[in-house]
Amino acid sequence: MQSGQMQAITGKELEYIVDSISNEDLLIKQCAATAATSQNATIQQACQQYIRSMDHHLEMLIQALQQHQSLAPNQPQQ
Repeated sequence: MQSGQMQAITGKELEYIVDSISNEDLLIKQCAATAATSQNATIQQACQQYIRSMDHHLEMLIQALQQHQSLAPNQPQQ
C-alpha cells in the first residue's frame, strides 16, 4: 500500500462517524436554543462560539465521509 492512499472505513468506524454527526447536530441545536433564550450576553456569546466550533467539527466529519465514499461497498456487507 502506498503512503497517503486511503483505506475503506469499517462498519464500526462508519457508525462512530454517524453517531458523532448526530451528537454534534444535537449539541448545535441545544446551544442555539440556549443562546436564543438566555438574557445573559456572556452566555449568548459563549454559545455562539461553541456553535461555530461544533459546525467546524461537523464539517470535518462530513468531509471524512465524502472522502471515503468512493471506497464504500455498493452492497451492504454480510
